[in-house]
Amino acid sequence: MQGAELEPVIFDLIFKHIKDMVFIMKVEEGPVFRYLFANQSGMKMAGISQESIGKTFQEALPNEVYSYLQREYEKALSSTALITVFDSATIASGEIFYGETILSPVKDPNGEIRYIVAITRDVTDYVKEKNKIIESGQRYRSIVDQNMDAIFSINMEGRILEANPAAAKLTGYDEKELLDFSIYDLVSDSDFASFKTLVENTGSGMALESMDCRFTHRKGQLLTLHIKTVPIIVFGEIRGIYVIIRDISEQSKNVEMIKYMAFHDQLTGLLNRRALLDKLNEQLFLPDRNRKEFALISIDLDRFKYLNDSLGHLVGDEILKKTSSRLLECQNDRCFVYRQGGDEFIILLLETNRKATAFFAQRILSMFKRSFYFNSQEYYISPSIGISMYPSDGRDAETLLKNADEALYRVKERGRAHYQFYRTDMNSAITNFLAIETHLRKAIEKGELFLHYQPQIDLVTGKARSFEALLRWNSIELGPVSPGLFIPLAEDTGLIISIGNWVIENACKQIRLWNKKGYTDFRVAINISPKQLQQPNFISYLKNALEKHNVHPSSLEIEITEGSMENTNEAVPALKKLKKLGITIAVDDFGTGYSSLSYLKQFPIDVLKIDQSFVKDIIGNDKDAAIASAIIHLGKSLGVEVIAEGVETALQADFLTKEECHKAQGYFFSKPLPANEAEEKYLSLPMVLQEYS
Repeated sequence: MQGAELEPVIFDLIFKHIKDMVFIMKVEEGPVFRYLFANQSGMKMAGISQESIGKTFQEALPNEVYSYLQREYEKALSSTALITVFDSATIASGEIFYGETILSPVKDPNGEIRYIVAITRDVTDYVKEKNKIIESGQRYRSIVDQNMDAIFSINMEGRILEANPAAAKLTGYDEKELLDFSIYDLVSDSDFASFKTLVENTGSGMALESMDCRFTHRKGQLLTLHIKTVPIIVFGEIRGIYVIIRDISEQSKNVEMIKYMAFHDQLTGLLNRRALLDKLNEQLFLPDRNRKEFALISIDLDRFKYLNDSLGHLVGDEILKKTSSRLLECQNDRCFVYRQGGDEFIILLLETNRKATAFFAQRILSMFKRSFYFNSQEYYISPSIGISMYPSDGRDAETLLKNADEALYRVKERGRAHYQFYRTDMNSAITNFLAIETHLRKAIEKGELFLHYQPQIDLVTGKARSFEALLRWNSIELGPVSPGLFIPLAEDTGLIISIGNWVIENACKQIRLWNKKGYTDFRVAINISPKQLQQPNFISYLKNALEKHNVHPSSLEIEITEGSMENTNEAVPALKKLKKLGITIAVDDFGTGYSSLSYLKQFPIDVLKIDQSFVKDIIGNDKDAAIASAIIHLGKSLGVEVIAEGVETALQADFLTKEECHKAQGYFFSKPLPANEAEEKYLSLPMVLQEYS
């Protein structure tokens, strides 16, 4: 076929069948571009018709389309290369059409551009697919970039390829800085091996591996993290690993806090009973060849309940804290300090023997010779210490604890402020509080209770015209039981009410017997429990007892502790009623209470009794001497009688006499006596005060 014959075929092919849009534009001076040819696809997509052939862009097209094409075609005139133009348009169906146009300048023999051939290809599908890929990538980036968890993308060797903003915030490094790191640079040394294994497992195809791990922050602190790893799989091949990290440092702290609270005492911060049992069982379940002798030391603060009741729980709590701090001075890798509860402490002393433990107990006692200070007040507290040894005193935790307590109770019984090792003979009824309580409940009906009377000596006249009635118990089954043992037990169990009423009844009975013998110029003091004073019928019971035995109220003195006066709303009316009856009111153990002076203002008090703790060291301790002297002069100024308790030496008596203390009682003058001996020695023949050397 000749060229002339092919020409119509080619024209028809281009005009009707080629999907690409073909335009031939004539370049005229201006420059102006005029349509010379457009195939059917071109006319359809450009929105022109056959009538537009011969027209310029400006004549055939809307202004915004004309302006855009004019600029692009002008670029083709000045460019030495083909120009590619991307544009879009909304077609009749409402869809967006994307086209890629190549502008090819055609020159004449003189090199002038006379025509521009434009071929536009429909790239709508390509653009849409590309946009889907871009959108998918942006969605992925959004998930990663906005994620609150830190996300690292690493290669198989651990090199960081990408890091999201949360990763930068977590580590303290900039995102770009992290790209210079290996993920292993951030892992703490202690977790390096396990983290490396995690990464290697993930690299071998294990999905969703996880662990808790610690990373080092830029500033040096360790972060506790929960880490998950996911393999990055492209076309079935693992190309890297995502490391997804959640900071659980705060959660870890909370867990640690809960654990701490479970094994520590909240007030003092010491390890608690639960921690003690765990440590004991740890020692007890060691292999036989590793087990060594150890000591369990039970410590109880003497008179702490009285101090707590007198001064208030705030002071009591502070003293417990200071006691804990003092005991912690002993703690090391073989010595552990625990708070059992209340004022009870336990020390576990490992790898020791009886001799070394005795030395340690003496050290504890020495530590408490130093006073405690709170709110500018000075307090002295002594500990009682009971000790059990493994394995001789027990091979399980319960037995060791029980036997240490048995030894402690024996210390309390014998006067407190010393230590005692457990002995097998201690495991008897005398230290069995349940047994003591059982027998105490029957003591009144069995006639086992009785009163002794300790004289209170007038330091001027030498006469004894007042006595303190002291309760004694001689059990048929147990034998003599110390008041220091059974009176606190009576307080705790509520038996003190019935026992206190028995004391009132029998003291009044004895006063009446002495009255019948002609002795009238004397007074008997009885101790009243705070619980007893708070009883609604206490005043009426006391009044009835006086009337029943025909006793004049002036013959009776009521001794109360400062703990009894803590609740002023109840105590003040009760004491005023007693005062109205004509009964003398004394404050026992004066000087140990926190609010002593305020009590003197509010309560109708006749007698102050100086606590024996001040009298004990009145000669060798300037502070005790000053306190005793101050109480004596205070009493004189207020017009109340002052009695010193616990006088045991001539020097103490001499000091009190010189300070013009009114009365004194103690073993220097006389021990507590049965009623008949007290009558014989101090009522029938008045005692003359001896000269003290």
